[in-house]
Amino acid sequence: MIARGQEPVEPATFKTGVASVRVDAQVFEGTRAVAGLTKADFLLYDNNAAQPINYFEQEREPVTLLLVLDVSGSMASYLEKMAAASRTAMKSLKTGDQVGILVFSRNAKLVTPFTSDFGKISDDLRTAIRERDLGSGTQINVALQEAAKVFSEQGPSTGRRAVLIVTDNLGVNYQLNDQTVIRALHNANTVCNAIVVGKSKKTDKESRFQNPDFTLANVFGIADETGGDAIKSDKAGEAFAEILERIRSRYSLHYGSPGGDVGVFREIRVALTGAAKTRYPQATLRYRKGYYVR
Repeated sequence: MIARGQEPVEPATFKTGVASVRVDAQVFEGTRAVAGLTKADFLLYDNNAAQPINYFEQEREPVTLLLVLDVSGSMASYLEKMAAASRTAMKSLKTGDQVGILVFSRNAKLVTPFTSDFGKISDDLRTAIRERDLGSGTQINVALQEAAKVFSEQGPSTGRRAVLIVTDNLGVNYQLNDQTVIRALHNANTVCNAIVVGKSKKTDKESRFQNPDFTLANVFGIADETGGDAIKSDKAGEAFAEILERIRSRYSLHYGSPGGDVGVFREIRVALTGAAKTRYPQATLRYRKGYYVR
């Protein structure tokens, strides 16, 4: 339903042969998300070359969200709290939004495909978090790569796309490094967000493994590279509601890619104009770091 006085949101269109690049950006002053900015408040660069913003939107663009839940044994109590709070948390979702559920431990499994029936999502969560047939271990990168695949194969062609992974971030990945997963998420135009529970915290330490086939889990880094949020909280229910609100408050900026050789990484940079910086001098921005030419 469209509110009185609003025009329907039209999907972004570009000239034939020009690829659309989508950037979901968040603007913060401290921990507060800054709302009410306009297209004129943003500057957008591709490999340091200024780009015209062909499409701009904030609140009205539909959200497609995939919940990616770590159901390894250490997660049970946290997921129970999240499931209990889910019906209230999802009240911030709107007509046109969709949610799905994927669970994982060693292997990953799509439990509920994308749906706008949020009551079903809340009910399915209570069952999904008790899944115990996915093997032992915590293969976070396997789950995130599968999430990117779900979006590529089943996600709608318009609107913003977001993963929300809930995990203790204590897994070890085997033969699937972070950069491969980040590339898959970039190609699926999907932002990774995380609720990290337990003792894990953001760190810049390198993996302790000498064998490059093994890498420590790092959802903080993956969220940062794709422009998402990673919240450290043992109150998963409250953090769920906060993340949903942050996803909704992001700004969508689209532009036409300058192109380049297939497979080459192009850097994205988003900034505020001088006038916007004057209004919000302490503002920080969060957005995807780039994309691969396809």
